[in-house]
Amino acid sequence: MYETIDRLLAGPPAGASEGELVDWIARLEEVKCTAEAVQAEAAVRLDETVRVRQAEAGVPARKLGEGVASQVALARRVSPEKGAKLLGLAKILTAEMPHTFALMKAGLFSQWQATILARETACLSLEDRKVIDHQLCATGPNGEPARAVPMGLRQLENAAKKLAITLDQASVVARAASAVKDRRVSLRPAPDTMTWLGALLPVRDGVAVFAALDQAAKTAAAAGDERTRGQVMADTLVDRITGRAEADGKPRIEVKIVMTADTLANTNDQPAMVEGYGPVPAAWAREALNDAEVLVRRLFTDAAGHLVAMESRSRKAPEGLAEFITTRDGGICRTNGCDAPIRNIDHVERHADGGETRSENLQGLCERCNQAKEALGWRARPGPDGSVITTTPTGHTYISPPPDSWAPDPPPRLSRAELRLRDVLLTHTLAA
Repeated sequence: MYETIDRLLAGPPAGASEGELVDWIARLEEVKCTAEAVQAEAAVRLDETVRVRQAEAGVPARKLGEGVASQVALARRVSPEKGAKLLGLAKILTAEMPHTFALMKAGLFSQWQATILARETACLSLEDRKVIDHQLCATGPNGEPARAVPMGLRQLENAAKKLAITLDQASVVARAASAVKDRRVSLRPAPDTMTWLGALLPVRDGVAVFAALDQAAKTAAAAGDERTRGQVMADTLVDRITGRAEADGKPRIEVKIVMTADTLANTNDQPAMVEGYGPVPAAWAREALNDAEVLVRRLFTDAAGHLVAMESRSRKAPEGLAEFITTRDGGICRTNGCDAPIRNIDHVERHADGGETRSENLQGLCERCNQAKEALGWRARPGPDGSVITTTPTGHTYISPPPDSWAPDPPPRLSRAELRLRDVLLTHTLAA
């Protein structure tokens, strides 16, 4: 039924039975798992090849391998952080977890399942990690399937944790103590002008926060509150963190919105941009401003609503120009596939190579992408349309499209009235 991969990928034939369709889905899943294993193998070989080339070129030992993770990320269309994790996982699988890797190559184990095992054994010695690899992923002496194959993700995680604790409880406890320093809060967009607010907390604190919100929901329900349990918990979280309840509904948080004057005046419905979130409907932005104390600050724009060029003679972008670039690029790293926030204002064409400190030659990058770009063999240049053309050491070229607010020409002369009303950057307090 599956003579070639090409035939498999062409899809099931018309009139295929239910059983054949299920077989087709299962076989495609096996192909995905095998492909991920081969990708891992290729990534490890790429890393080895690059390290040899860099060593021969005199690159210091501590910098060997720099830029490889970013090349993996570009090739796999993921963020550089994800690319680094994939490269690290590939090294672990090929060198330290042969049975897990064999299951992947056989199409029986996914990349995410392998990630769980690698993560839960990260604090162990190589010998102990190999013990868990063998116990969970080795095929039985008479061909029995590996224990891990039929497990669900939570079952697999728990099985690995139990074995890790049994083999080296001290290391697991030490890892847990060290993990506390990684606590953090994150924000990412959700559909319909909503956001996902997440927090990585120690178990004790996370459970305590959830219990407090849960108790607030129970108290509200007992008092006859018509909101759902989830709504009460969400509202309580916002009230207690922002102090909204004690401040008559006025939070004291600054949020940046970029919108046109016509949109602000309700004569245009061009989407606005909320820094840290993305595009929002014009009506939503106007409604949000009704509950906000607004501070208006001018940025030069052209008649089409584009932020326009600025330049400086200094090597480092001055504060105003840096803020201009961050706003123009939407606060997000310009590298393809990277969603990390901007941390560095980078010269597309290196300053040492004659690149000027002007908006057309500047881009916002995260820390990881900024460092990768400095590795041996990486080149970049700005395109005439505001794009950034990046060439990796292997000669592969990736084009980052221009941001929506990029414009190549200076603004036309505007009347004083137009300058007062033209596009503005609004820094204000928003109701959540």
